[in-house]
Amino acid sequence: MNRIFEPHKSEFHFMHDISQYQDFFIEYLKKQDIRKEPKNLYEPIEYILGLGGKRMRPVLTLMAAEVFDTDYKEALPAAMAVEVFHNFSLVHDDIMDDAPLRRGQVTVHEKWNLNTGILSGDTMLILAYQYFEKYEPGVFRDLAKLFSKTALEVCEGQQLDVDFEKRNDVSIQEYLKMIEYKTAVLVAAAMKMGAIVAKTSEKESDAIYDFGLNLGLAFQLQDDYLDAFGDPETFGKQVGGDIIENKKTYLYLKAVEFSSQEKASELQQLFSIELEDNFEKIETAKTIFNESGASKATQEAIEMYTFKAFETLEKMNINAVKKNILRTFGENLMGRKV
Repeated sequence: MNRIFEPHKSEFHFMHDISQYQDFFIEYLKKQDIRKEPKNLYEPIEYILGLGGKRMRPVLTLMAAEVFDTDYKEALPAAMAVEVFHNFSLVHDDIMDDAPLRRGQVTVHEKWNLNTGILSGDTMLILAYQYFEKYEPGVFRDLAKLFSKTALEVCEGQQLDVDFEKRNDVSIQEYLKMIEYKTAVLVAAAMKMGAIVAKTSEKESDAIYDFGLNLGLAFQLQDDYLDAFGDPETFGKQVGGDIIENKKTYLYLKAVEFSSQEKASELQQLFSIELEDNFEKIETAKTIFNESGASKATQEAIEMYTFKAFETLEKMNINAVKKNILRTFGENLMGRKV
């Protein structure tokens, strides 16, 4: 076991490394009794939860609990709630996007059907809440309150994302608000849940929420970037998916802002049509992203939010070893390829 011990402290004050938290969580996930009747309702849930992924959000919940001197085991039900909710949102997102693949595998609505995807997704949202019932009333209340707020924001973010597809006047500020709600708030909430389980102070809980929020923004901008420039072998989703779907990502908005009127018009025209053969569309868009400086600006924004997260870290009342573990996690996120 790779544990980092601190002198003169109790056993629960050490922290594990990220791969260990992933293992602990997967072990807990496997023990969950998801196989119930009716089979067509629960099998898709088991399927999506079994598809893997990085388990980043539940790992953050476990990690945050141990940052605040509480055994990760106490945070497992909260981590499970986060993961079930996240996957519920993916099932419904995939339906809305008509996406064929998720993590390199067939999406739920394609493998079963649309109705199953909707109903199994609904069931997952309810299952997520049930995991909070494992906590005492005060902790239950705080977790459920944060969770409800976050779940609403995720839905608002998803709606903004849909609205933006039909608009040509989306500003960078509006886009950042959308990704904050759609992605970053869940990363932030995952961390704050670990803090709530650990019963830490409001000040520290809020600080770790801000750390997660900035990390989540960096993560989503990185996702936008990898969607266009990622390696199809490791990315797990269709590369160029955002371009095919005419999504006005940060890359796109910066390219319009930086390009000549002629190039900007070409890009806007490209993002207003649907083509039979998308290869050329993807390549043209990527060329404009690179030549306009939008790719570079996106990478700079990823860095800026990551460093903003690190600044929050410095204000937190935790020791240097723990700050370092959280910093390493942020750096790994920034350098990811998947």
